[in-house]
Amino acid sequence: MVSVVPPAVWVLTIAGLLAIVAFDLIVIARRDHAVTIKDATRWVLFYVALAGLFAVGLFLFAPGGGTTGGEFVAGYITEYSLSVDNLFVFVIIMARFAVPGLAQDKVLYVGIVVSMVLRAVFILAGAAAIAAASWVFYLFGAFLVYTAVRLALEGDNETDFQENAVLRGLRRILPLSQEYDGAKLTTRVDGRRMVTPLVIVISAIGTANVIFALDSIPAIFGLTQDAYIVLTANAFALMGLRQLYFLIGGLLERIIYLNVGLSVILAFIGVKLIIEALHGSHIDDIGAIHLPHIGILTSLGFIAGTLFVTTVASLIKSSYDRRVSSED
Repeated sequence: MVSVVPPAVWVLTIAGLLAIVAFDLIVIARRDHAVTIKDATRWVLFYVALAGLFAVGLFLFAPGGGTTGGEFVAGYITEYSLSVDNLFVFVIIMARFAVPGLAQDKVLYVGIVVSMVLRAVFILAGAAAIAAASWVFYLFGAFLVYTAVRLALEGDNETDFQENAVLRGLRRILPLSQEYDGAKLTTRVDGRRMVTPLVIVISAIGTANVIFALDSIPAIFGLTQDAYIVLTANAFALMGLRQLYFLIGGLLERIIYLNVGLSVILAFIGVKLIIEALHGSHIDDIGAIHLPHIGILTSLGFIAGTLFVTTVASLIKSSYDRRVSSED
């Protein structure tokens, strides 16, 4: 379904998102210390509140406000929860490249902004594909179910990081220094202008985010086909991701059932997409086949409930393991 949002609303929304991104950059430029838990908590609450205000605006002013607002909330929660899985990779990348604490905020900011732009391209391409051919629903649904099975079979949240072709290519063509220079992207070595390893780290963060979009974008298209909702839900989720890294980075190892929870959500949305595709093909009108209609409130309740159970079960298991370990 093509978005019916007027062009003026698109322009105002994009301008608002760009203003938030610019404001964030000013804050980073003025910060002279590594991000603390207090800083991260304040900014996570700020971004969640922004998303909440945007959702309220949709409920009040968007055509079909209840449905549109519900689709945004479900999409935002799904994208944010799937993005948490990215944080494991971010932790590994930061450790792998030994990024200085003061530079980590800047690295995540630039990497996430780059991935926001690339994701926007993917979203528009996905919306065009869905508008052109209904069979894309079957493709997205099958891919999500496959991803869910693969994620569940991984068993834990340990993720190895391997440099991809993009990073290896940058190493070959860029004049790369061996050492960091604080949070600077360029430095001088023996009078020669060179880029610091932060450029490689930023590229690693950006490409990792785009790779993760391969399952998160089809997932949100399973909740709504409105490109405006898909784009804004992704933008708000990514803007709050950086500070979430600093807030729960140390707690990630305790959410041991995250992969299980995310795999359940992806499988649910994948099945929902396939059912909607079958509805669109009128398969359910044949014989005694009666396929259920999964509404947005059902989807939202299932996603929220799965995340709640996953988190509680993870914390209980982690607490039990620590207690047993201390007794030994």
